[in-house]
Amino acid sequence: MSLRVAVQMDPIQSVNIESDTTFMLALEAQARGHRLWVHQPGQLALESGRVTARARPMTLRAQKGSHVDLGDPVVLDLGADVDVVLLRQDPPFDMAYITTTFMLELIHPKTLVVNDPAEVRSAPEKLFAQHFPDLQPPTMISADVEAMVDFHRRHGEVVVKPLHGAAGSGVVKLGKDDPNLGALLDLHFSIQRDPVVIQAFVPAVVKGDKRIIVVDGEAVGAINRVPAKGQIRSNLAVGGAAQPVELTDRDREIVAAVGPELRKRGLLFVGLDVIGGYLTEINVTSPTGAQQLKRFGGGDAAAALWDVIEARRR
Repeated sequence: MSLRVAVQMDPIQSVNIESDTTFMLALEAQARGHRLWVHQPGQLALESGRVTARARPMTLRAQKGSHVDLGDPVVLDLGADVDVVLLRQDPPFDMAYITTTFMLELIHPKTLVVNDPAEVRSAPEKLFAQHFPDLQPPTMISADVEAMVDFHRRHGEVVVKPLHGAAGSGVVKLGKDDPNLGALLDLHFSIQRDPVVIQAFVPAVVKGDKRIIVVDGEAVGAINRVPAKGQIRSNLAVGGAAQPVELTDRDREIVAAVGPELRKRGLLFVGLDVIGGYLTEINVTSPTGAQQLKRFGGGDAAAALWDVIEARRR
């Protein structure tokens, strides 16, 4: 089976091939004989119900500094010329991102979009986790300053983060009775209108923030992301260190609760964030960690995903 695959992502030329999950997914597709094109979100066009992308054919190699050859741009009809679109650009999950999901929804499922664009739009990563309150630490999402001040008073140490932030951007810890919450919220709302997430601080974060990679509702494995000394943010993009880790009974309980809903929604490639046995986020846009998982001797998430995609395309 040879599939025609378009990868929608940020510029492929600038990725770190030793850690980038999208590169790993595309390289696995190429190894299986699938044809690859790449385009950025801004190269989509919608005209009279037809969705096209100004894309370039690409050939990949695991060679640092020379990892991609790109052909001349062509206009691909994503509803007719390709079998699969990998939706893999990074957040921010803003209106530009949301607009791409509306466009790609017009071609799915005739062309299989991974993840399902309508469900990506319906499952913002911090909001989607609220479907499973029993798995979470105490959490509030609001733009009501008085409500958040009351939450802080009731829960003591808290973490405050932008609702649609990513990669640890804007995450702040406040101690019990810290007087700076109001000023922090004033600053946030002077820049944007989105609500804020305020969450009871989980001290176990110093031991790591576990990323569980889930393919079609089933756990492939996990890595632990440990924050740098003196930090609470464990995201790899802000200096967190990846370490091998085993799935616990609690991790399996979380996957068993969340997995069926992911499968039902067509969210085939997902990253669950777990701290101290609590589910904190469900990442559906461009989850990372697959390369580190395989390097540590865990499961091969890219192979697992392409097994699922190929089965569906048959």
